Amino acid sequence: MMIDFKNVSVTFHDSGKEVKAVQDVNLSIEDHDIYGIVGYSGAGKSTLVRTINLLQKPTAGQVLVNGTDFTTLSEKQLREHRHKIGMIFQHFNLLESLTIFNNVAFPLRHTGKSKQETKAKVTELLKLVGLGDKANVYPSQLSGGQKQRVAIARALANDPQILLSDEATSALDPKTTQQILRLLKKLNQQLGLTIVLITHQMEAVKSVCNKVAVMEYGRVIEKGSAVQIFSEPHEPLTQEFIRVASHVDEVLTTLRQSPNFQLGADEQLLQLTYNGTNTDQPLIASLFSNFGVVANILYGNVDLIQDVPLGNLIISLQGDDEKRQSSIDYLKKQGVHVAELSLAAVEDHSLEGE
Repeated sequence: MMIDFKNVSVTFHDSGKEVKAVQDVNLSIEDHDIYGIVGYSGAGKSTLVRTINLLQKPTAGQVLVNGTDFTTLSEKQLREHRHKIGMIFQHFNLLESLTIFNNVAFPLRHTGKSKQETKAKVTELLKLVGLGDKANVYPSQLSGGQKQRVAIARALANDPQILLSDEATSALDPKTTQQILRLLKKLNQQLGLTIVLITHQMEAVKSVCNKVAVMEYGRVIEKGSAVQIFSEPHEPLTQEFIRVASHVDEVLTTLRQSPNFQLGADEQLLQLTYNGTNTDQPLIASLFSNFGVVANILYGNVDLIQDVPLGNLIISLQGDDEKRQSSIDYLKKQGVHVAELSLAAVEDHSLEGE
């Protein structure tokens, strides 16, 4: 086990008030995972991840990295172990007065490397992140995505085993975000990096993470494989995140605002989520012939989560109560996750970073 949180809690005291930022978290992150930790602002995700390198000391519990309990280490031991943990942030934190080369070389100043070794290492890293031609320019001359690439190269200077990404794509546009996520996935595969991705963007999780934990009020309320979380979320907050990532709320808002869309008394609005590798039957088409109900597809898409196709449909199901229920029971038996939707419940959920 690469990273193991055991009953980790972090409590702050502010103006006489006790704030429980992290509460009794148990979580295991294995070698080579890209582990997404998601939640709203204030959920405690950044605080939890800062306990990995003890930038934030837990109030209670243990944080083990490769079997070593970091909470028991001396300051000197901790400094040595931190070299194997890189970290990137939302705002890059580059030194504007230094060239890109010197920004990446900065963590190598006191490592005993010769100038030749440092030059070779920095050149290798800049090439790895796609900035081999930018060594002599300054941060002000780069785009946001390029700056984040520099920050990633700098974080890799000491050959870490773990990379912590704290909202590293939050300040980037969608296209650049996807480019940075693809780079992180490449580093995970090419270097064997274990990556912990703190984010409020479920799209980021969908793109690269193999495992996910959802946090709310300092607690981990749901965790599992990315396929499991996206195909069958249990907790209301997780379901909310998935609806946003799969554009369901956007579709429902459009339907609610459309003067031409109305549900009849014998109709239900349903969301169907299914694993494309397990569901190869024409289920929707068979509902009429099997149960005498009419299913109108209002929205559909297929996402690839860890190379598993996950289908997502919004349908209106028309028929009498008994026939509708029979058809829903049939869908569930075929491995389809069925959730009833309500236009009245649609809200404008805005997910902000922590």
